[in-house]
Amino acid sequence: MRLEAENLSARRGEDLIFRNVSFVLQAGESLVLTGRNGSGKSTLLRVVAGLLRPEVGRVRWHSAKSDSGMRPAEACHYLGHRNAMKAELTVSENLSFWKRFLGDLHGGHGLTVGEAAEAVGLGDITHLPFGYLSAGQQRRMAFAKLLVAYRPVWILDEPTAALDVNAESVFTSLIKQHLTGGGILLAATHQPLGLANAKELRMQGFAGVAEDVW
Repeated sequence: MRLEAENLSARRGEDLIFRNVSFVLQAGESLVLTGRNGSGKSTLLRVVAGLLRPEVGRVRWHSAKSDSGMRPAEACHYLGHRNAMKAELTVSENLSFWKRFLGDLHGGHGLTVGEAAEAVGLGDITHLPFGYLSAGQQRRMAFAKLLVAYRPVWILDEPTAALDVNAESVFTSLIKQHLTGGGILLAATHQPLGLANAKELRMQGFAGVAEDVW
């Protein structure tokens, strides 16, 4: 498996926020985006996830287990600042929806709803409406969404937001399991993720474009 970004550039409104961003991630590798707020981290993640079109450049996905014409976005889980859960539905109903809607990509199997909830340490509250949960619990259950449907690429935007120390440890352990199993990680964060061999890309934003640092 291989995820490639080639000479990506993107705009925010009329302004070019970054340009000529390239990277290659093989199975088991991770790339952490760092930089100040507004430097383009979230925009780059959304471009790779297929949620925004790049100004120029392209993203490629290579896998012997996938069709040659498959869009890279189909291999990705994206977890942004919002949790993508319905507040009035129970945790179980939310996770069940995502499991049915997404399904498993060829080459792996997601966990059951109960197993995913247990994996994030909240197996005993799946009967509660999602809106009843604390901010930290909601974030952990949003992470469980990544576990119920198999995708080899995880794209995470500030994934540790609202998590306490114990939850961060659980989160880091799950990411390491994903990478050990041959998964790929692309994440933007202000906090260390505890990944010893992670690559780093420091985003410069508008200043980087103006100064031609890329």
